Amino acid sequence: MDVTIYEVAQRAGVSIATVSRTLRGTGPVASKTREKVLKAVEELNFTPSRLGVSLAEGRHAANGIVFPNLSGPYYTEVLLGYEEVASELGRSVLILSTTGRTRVRDLVKDLAGRVDGLLIFGHTAPDDVIAELIQVGMPLVFVSREPLAGADTLRAENTASARLLAEHLALHGYERFAFLGAPLVTGDDVDERWQGVRSVLGAAIEAVPTGHYTVDDGHQAALRLLRSGDRPRAIICSDDEVALGALLAAEELGLAVPDDVAVTGWDDIMAARHARPALTTIRQPMRELGARAARALDELITAARSTPNHLTLTTELVIRASCGHHPQEEPR
Repeated sequence: MDVTIYEVAQRAGVSIATVSRTLRGTGPVASKTREKVLKAVEELNFTPSRLGVSLAEGRHAANGIVFPNLSGPYYTEVLLGYEEVASELGRSVLILSTTGRTRVRDLVKDLAGRVDGLLIFGHTAPDDVIAELIQVGMPLVFVSREPLAGADTLRAENTASARLLAEHLALHGYERFAFLGAPLVTGDDVDERWQGVRSVLGAAIEAVPTGHYTVDDGHQAALRLLRSGDRPRAIICSDDEVALGALLAAEELGLAVPDDVAVTGWDDIMAARHARPALTTIRQPMRELGARAARALDELITAARSTPNHLTLTTELVIRASCGHHPQEEPR
């Protein structure tokens, strides 16, 4: 891995701020100290990076967010929660959306060089870039990712809620299921949901790819699935957008929900409550995820704490009509 500004400072016996001032010429540095820094730079063959020098100077009042995209209600809610708190803390927010972008590695590193800390969603940033950011001491908070050494992680609970949902559907007597929302990335939210439902339903459920977690992709995948000769009796969707697409597909094919096929989602976005039929789903605290992430990142930036936290927020099964819920039943 490339030599960092921290290694130069250690070799020269000075602070990283002194290394930064020497290389940029932005402040007074004694001649002997300057000589030591330049000697260390030469011995280590150090090439200054914008990221390392910017971190050394600590000169930003902005946070960065790296999301796959901002087109869905889930990302919007997380961002709203984040921005509200960041604004209270006097920090601006720079956003990088990676979907459809080339040179993501360079874009993430460039953003890191312009902010005091980063919120990164899931696995949107390459692993080698994350390793470099951790090494140089960049304050990092990850949302919807498994615990990672050297950074905060924040996510909503998935596995237990998925099991609870699967158990509820099994009690309805359904025997054939599909999980709509793959490909699956090990350790991410959707994979945990899949693992949870599969632990209950076993061979009775299959994973069906959607490509992306959108209404359109859910609609197309559900059309193919429901047109097949051996269609499932219940479709468990990776999120509410995919589930709304499945509801549209069932309607297009003249199938009644839940009488012909049950459909469930995840997130409890506003549209889930007003769908026809109303969507059974798992409610997760999307805006709270963003708000907590902003506060966690501020704690790391201001050195209020130095030990990473790994926090999981509670989710809730919300039973509505799309799974076969009857009026006399009480939602859990």
